Amino acid sequence: MVRTLVMIALGAFVTTLDNTIVAAGAPSIARDLALDLPALQWVSIGYMLPFAGLLPVAGALVDRRGQAATLRAGLLAFGVGAAAGGLATTAWLVISARVLQGAAAAFLVPALLSLLRTNLDERGRAVGATVWTACLAVALALGPTLGGVLSEYLSWGWIFFVNLPFVAVMLALLPKVAVAGRDPAAGRPAAGSMLVVTTGMVLVTAAVVELGEGAALLPAAFGIAGAGFAIWFVRRERRARERLVPVELTGQRVFTGALTVQLLWGLGVSGVFFFTPLLHQESLGLGPVLAGLPLVVVAIAVVAATPLVPWAVPRFGPHRTVAAGLATVAAGLVAVAAVNPVPEVLPRVPGLVLIGAGSALTTPLTSYALEVVAERHAGTASGLLTASRELSSALGVALIGAVLAVVRTARLGEGARAALAGGYTAGLLTAAGLELLGAFLALRLLNPRAGQSSSGGDKRGAPFLSSR
Repeated sequence: MVRTLVMIALGAFVTTLDNTIVAAGAPSIARDLALDLPALQWVSIGYMLPFAGLLPVAGALVDRRGQAATLRAGLLAFGVGAAAGGLATTAWLVISARVLQGAAAAFLVPALLSLLRTNLDERGRAVGATVWTACLAVALALGPTLGGVLSEYLSWGWIFFVNLPFVAVMLALLPKVAVAGRDPAAGRPAAGSMLVVTTGMVLVTAAVVELGEGAALLPAAFGIAGAGFAIWFVRRERRARERLVPVELTGQRVFTGALTVQLLWGLGVSGVFFFTPLLHQESLGLGPVLAGLPLVVVAIAVVAATPLVPWAVPRFGPHRTVAAGLATVAAGLVAVAAVNPVPEVLPRVPGLVLIGAGSALTTPLTSYALEVVAERHAGTASGLLTASRELSSALGVALIGAVLAVVRTARLGEGARAALAGGYTAGLLTAAGLELLGAFLALRLLNPRAGQSSSGGDKRGAPFLSSR
């Protein structure tokens, strides 16, 4: 059990770290490679989109090919991408390395999450899911600080090289962890549907990124094309013999609710994590290390609040626990927005504490969603859950970036620093609104009684179904 938990923790941390580690080093990358804001966003989004797009089919491959082969191939590809990114000298090479790492992470994550169902008992799954989600939140928060330290004292290339020790340890640990073999009875991956939905996600994200540039025609074209691919995907899924998303999952109210709520959580916090170090450097004049350091407060708050989750869920239910967490995150975002005009870091700390503590309370999303699905769909369900998070991260960077860019452009007459601060405030308030929407939907969609009535008799969520 301990080795499985260590493997899960390392994988959760390193694959999530790459979502935010570029944040504090982004200005250095931009200066060295002459990148503008949209190109800089793609350095981040280039990791998240293939991660999200490949996850559903990757989950099916885990079920079909087995955990050992998937983990080994994913770790090797992730390491190659890390080495290539650290040695890159052009924007296209950096983005290509990020795409390779994102694709590799898409296969690593569902394989690691499926260990929760195959290697651990009911109590162990709850512990493992809490460890997994806590590592995600800590990595999201620590990423900018670590990126700042590496880019300031070494070079931004070390933002990539730092992944290699994690890869080496996990490869060494893999033979010592019990893993399931291939399952020839598992369905074939729906590669065609995956290509359609991934293309749609890329087009929609590109539309949001371009929206921040003030253009009208290009975002509209990308948006219409993306919507067309989304409609195509839905129709294709209805007719397909081998679906990308099994009908047993789409008909499970709690599972689809968890996907939706997780999407809104990521939309709110991911863009803020990416742009906070940029604001601290460009508006407050801090160096890369100090710019990312305040986000350590978020990580500390996550760790401190995580022990409250096992206490809260049996007493209040997963739906109320998650809703309270999202509402707390929203309060933290509003608190940071309220003090943003003050050119100091210290007043932002209380808001950051609330963001971290609230994020910790959202950890039941993963464990509860996995409990209500059949074991044969463990890999696919794990892939979809993480796809929702990664898609929300990509769209969050694009959306908050678009809001920031539009408001900054409108306020350029006030000076560059004031305009950037105004755009950041608008982004914070937008994120807070998304978190509140997520809290409302959590109360409606994650209600255990509603999940019981729509789960088709699957009682795997029994530990939560007794909650009031």
